[in-house]
Amino acid sequence: MILIKAIDLTLAYDGHVAAEHVGFTCSSGDYLSVVGENGTGKSTLLKAITGEIKPAAGLLDIAPEVRKAGIGYLPQQSKIQRDFPASVKEVVLSGCVRRDGPGLFWKKSSQKRAADAMEMLGIADLSARTFGELSGGQRQRVLLARAACVSETLLLLDEPVTGLDPDAAHGMYEAIRRINRAGCAIIMVTHDVQCALREANSVLSMCRGHSFYGTVAQYEKHERIDEAEDEARHPHEHRDARGGGEA
Repeated sequence: MILIKAIDLTLAYDGHVAAEHVGFTCSSGDYLSVVGENGTGKSTLLKAITGEIKPAAGLLDIAPEVRKAGIGYLPQQSKIQRDFPASVKEVVLSGCVRRDGPGLFWKKSSQKRAADAMEMLGIADLSARTFGELSGGQRQRVLLARAACVSETLLLLDEPVTGLDPDAAHGMYEAIRRINRAGCAIIMVTHDVQCALREANSVLSMCRGHSFYGTVAQYEKHERIDEAEDEARHPHEHRDARGGGEA
């Protein structure tokens, strides 16, 4: 089932155009990596999907099933997240608010959902710990578990490993893969193209004024063609960069 379809999408905020001519689809169980330079609208795209901003032009169609189930969202890290005064279990359970509504007690189904999410992400032993006491990698896995409680259909991840050491980043990617293998579609913004090619099955490359969408293999072919065309246009620059210029 197609969860999200974008056609010739233009995104803007505060009167500034962040991205134009963006097109892609995301279906059930997909793993889509969104790459591109800073300022090309990657995070803005996630905000458009969540409904925080409205597209300036084009089509952004989100399946009714997704809107009904909700969308899990892991934004970039912030100081507020690091200082949040709650236990790990409370943070994860807060992802079930949409299901249970406000109140003093959580439903058994939400308690089980949170417990399952913590178990899957390897943080069950941290449930009683205070969130602010955790390491950066542990905090990110807690927030990922919270996002997984919001939705088992679609997760949006904005630079989920930024600021983490290599071991913590590796653990985070493993956790995301487990969620994806369980059937949840992933849309992940990342500045690390190699990570995008390794983890995802499709890539959306956002550039100023245009975008590319396709499978990982199609993206790699597209980049090789672009590089060859650029070298044909600027042969001296590429030869000098390789150390082949005149002495």
